[in-house]
Amino acid sequence: MAYTLKKYLLEKPTPAFRFIMDTFGVSMGEAQKIIDKRRVFVEDVQLLRKSTLISGNISVVVFEGDSKGLKPVFETDDFAVFDKPSGVMIHPRKRSDGYTLNDEIKSLYGKDANAAHRIDKSTSGLVLVGKHKQSEIELKRLFATRNVQKSYLALVKGCIASEVFIDEKLKRDVETSQIRLKVHVDERGKPSQTKIIPLHYFEDKDVTFVRAIPYTGRQHQIRAHLFHVKHHIIGDPIYGINEEDAERFLDGTMCATEQYEITKSSRLLLHAQSLSFEYKGISYNIESYFDAQTEFYKLMKG
Repeated sequence: MAYTLKKYLLEKPTPAFRFIMDTFGVSMGEAQKIIDKRRVFVEDVQLLRKSTLISGNISVVVFEGDSKGLKPVFETDDFAVFDKPSGVMIHPRKRSDGYTLNDEIKSLYGKDANAAHRIDKSTSGLVLVGKHKQSEIELKRLFATRNVQKSYLALVKGCIASEVFIDEKLKRDVETSQIRLKVHVDERGKPSQTKIIPLHYFEDKDVTFVRAIPYTGRQHQIRAHLFHVKHHIIGDPIYGINEEDAERFLDGTMCATEQYEITKSSRLLLHAQSLSFEYKGISYNIESYFDAQTEFYKLMKG
């Protein structure tokens, strides 16, 4: 389990933030963040105020990396790149989430290492990680200023015969949708652009293997844009199927066999293939070794 409960006996009354700073060797800001996230308990009662004097039996929820042996595909002194499997989150949202990419990151590089961006749990592929705070800040700045070029590979429904440039605004929480996290094309949304390049058409399954290049970084951008142009990604349990089924998937009430029958694959057939950027004056162009075309074709039902 990634999150564990550490227990301590504190005899002398001490400000809560000071106890966290001294016990875990973190800054005041980090200590306050731990308390704000409701991860500190005094005599089994959740602590709410950072400056409270605490003593007695103290429990703190902490993250401890539990490695499964996943290694980076590329690294320097400042950063590493992992090829994340589908079905693995980058970091846990709650204690019950179990294994995430963060387990590998923290196990290898320590508590200050963090992913510089995110890809969906169901998407596989490259994730860029800062090994320390300064590199994390710089890498996140590159993403925020659109100085990282990304490409994805996907298997999509139908035949795409030529390049498609999708320039459609995207918005979450559209009133007509049953699903809160689903993204929709909507004029009230944020500008979003994606280029779709067809690579191979599989006539026997009526699907096209494509390269997708996002020029903006909106949530679910590639999935929502492909759904909008009637070429949803095979295996997508949110886009391309009816919202009642998508709700059941998100609620965890859809079994794996049913998901396979409805979406035509056991997983979302989307892979983060490449990352290109300049860091400290050096240009990097990192490509995944995953053979998405062969594997996606095999994973598709029919």
